[in-house]
Amino acid sequence: MTILQSLFLGLIQGIAEFLPISSSGHLSVFQNLLGLNAGEDQLLFDVLLHLGTLVSVCVVFWGDIVQIVRECVELIRGIGHPVPGEKKRLSGVRLLLMVVFATLPLVLVLPVHDSVEKLYYSTLFIGIAFLATGTMLFCADRMPQGTRTEKTMRIRDALLIGLCQAIATMPGLSRSGTTITAGVATGLDRRFAVKFSFLISIPAVLGANLISLIKAVKAGVDWSLLPTYLVGMVVAMISGYFALNLLRYIAQKGKFGWFAYYCWFAGAVTLLLTILH
Repeated sequence: MTILQSLFLGLIQGIAEFLPISSSGHLSVFQNLLGLNAGEDQLLFDVLLHLGTLVSVCVVFWGDIVQIVRECVELIRGIGHPVPGEKKRLSGVRLLLMVVFATLPLVLVLPVHDSVEKLYYSTLFIGIAFLATGTMLFCADRMPQGTRTEKTMRIRDALLIGLCQAIATMPGLSRSGTTITAGVATGLDRRFAVKFSFLISIPAVLGANLISLIKAVKAGVDWSLLPTYLVGMVVAMISGYFALNLLRYIAQKGKFGWFAYYCWFAGAVTLLLTILH
């Protein structure tokens, strides 16, 4: 892999990871059809790309993460020493609980993990998944505005969003698009649906990267390529930061329509390239 290829794939990862157009689908299409493969160490490269975008999430939502940690510490310290007449608002703790419930359905992916990975080499499946993502986003635009936030969302809302996240481990299905659509469908406020979607991505990405990293180490790592891979990681982190802020701005406007049209276009092109390849 060249530095230029690493830079290009890092840019694709950073943009597509946060915009609801499926980063896994785009990376797989470019790697499979255009020959931009990371070679034998592709797993390690993918791990580093996802770590780059994970840093972007932590930077953008750093205030929420700090609030969650602070409130959890305060809650633990206050156990057994309640202050009479004081009722503290622990929205951060409640948000953490919702994130935990939304993460639980990912356990369902473990038995079929190898089968899901094989789909990354099927551009036919990815093309169809692109079309499905576009349809979801098109429907999300036409759903009524919700009002629920971390203070009022229900456990069943978190579980449903988490189940959709588990399904979206398949390439071509946008994780952010699927979970945001599910959040809007359950009545979440659009801006909170975006925030919740990316907060639940933190444990999901960490877990998936751990599995991929173990496989990469077992397969053998060519450490001489690490500097090239780090270029892609840094590019993914920087482009991801701007893409995530763009999506938050779009969520305030409540319109994901043009992403739907793009996914339909990407799906049609992918299927066409698959037939001609």
